[in-house]
Amino acid sequence: MTVLARLDHVSRRFGDVLAVDDVTLDIHSGSILGLLGPNGAGKSTVLTMLQGLRKPSSGTVTLFGGSPGDYRMRQKLGGTPQETALPPTLRVGEVIDFVGRHFEDPLTTAAVAEEFGLGELLKRQTGALSGGQKRRLSVALAFVGQPRLVLLDEPTTGLDVDARRTLWDAVRRQHEAGATVVVTSHYLEEIEALAERVVVMGHGRVIADDTVAAVINQVSLRQVRLVTDQPDRVSGLPGVVGRDRGENGSTTFYASDSDRLIVELVRSGIPFTDLTVRGATLEEAFLTLTGATDADTGQPARPAADSAAHEGAHTQPPTRSTVSAAQKEMNR
Repeated sequence: MTVLARLDHVSRRFGDVLAVDDVTLDIHSGSILGLLGPNGAGKSTVLTMLQGLRKPSSGTVTLFGGSPGDYRMRQKLGGTPQETALPPTLRVGEVIDFVGRHFEDPLTTAAVAEEFGLGELLKRQTGALSGGQKRRLSVALAFVGQPRLVLLDEPTTGLDVDARRTLWDAVRRQHEAGATVVVTSHYLEEIEALAERVVVMGHGRVIADDTVAAVINQVSLRQVRLVTDQPDRVSGLPGVVGRDRGENGSTTFYASDSDRLIVELVRSGIPFTDLTVRGATLEEAFLTLTGATDADTGQPARPAADSAAHEGAHTQPPTRSTVSAAQKEMNR
């Protein structure tokens, strides 16, 4: 396959902060590549260097065999940043027309509107759009010039579930029509739905480059939260990769197989109460797998993003199979 873009031992510093650290990456034609990682992993910085918006501190970035700073190379490139400022007084149709005039062979405004569900919004000023509608328009603009390579930075941020899936379908159709797509996200579901190859970034480095299934096996941790006066013993059980102190005397343990952990917990005789199980958020998984530690405890640090908001939606009791397995162990 043809290499459309390449980063060769690229690093990028912002003062004392090393945002991208010696990254080597090839983007091949005909693929959907997912850049996966927690906030601050370096994903957006990689995209801005591919777009020619920033230069690497060291290493080389090439786009279609040339420099990203060459406007002729960027004629074949489309992109959507995390935040897009749309002219509030221009109508949606006018914005699409305006962007299209920057390219040699753009899609028609009608075609873009149909593909991304913007038909009813063409005469509406962008300042009157909802946040989700603005995001949908921003992603649509990336495809107006019929680019060979499209860079989408967190494309579905702010969209509800239905709008997100509708946008995924549009991106897939554009890929089938010939576009190579790079999409960044910290949502496992989004990368799983779109990408064929996944590059995992953490602390500015590439820590995995593999198929979707292989990467999900690395980052799909479960959280087992319980109250115990012997957390060190629980941490020593098979499959536990980290822990985090919680509120009200609880401790959250990270494991790839929560069922096995609960069986081992019961078998060990360690006293515990208030057991709940949920999937770890991606950021929590990355903080655990990349060895981020809390200076005081030496344990994986609590994510900067507030994970409490996720707990109400995802906290669940142990599964029936887990309870049955645990009961069997107790009866032995």
